[in-house]
Amino acid sequence: MASSTESSQTMDRQEFAEYLRDLADQFDGESEANIPVGNKSVNLSPTPNVKTEIEVIERSSMLRGNKESIELNARWKRNK
Repeated sequence: MASSTESSQTMDRQEFAEYLRDLADQFDGESEANIPVGNKSVNLSPTPNVKTEIEVIERSSMLRGNKESIELNARWKRNK
């Protein structure tokens, strides 16, 4: 069974940096990670090894302007 929780919001750069620091703090150590997603929190149990992928995209368009994005993906097999 798969479960997904998503949220989309706009933050200023300082808020985004604080969110990333809080997220990093949740992964630091060996306990569960309590991840804030929108107006709720999701408890995860990351393993000691986490597979990560990062993608940076830069797009230029004469009509729509320049856009940049970062996608970060982290995965692990959940312990039973």
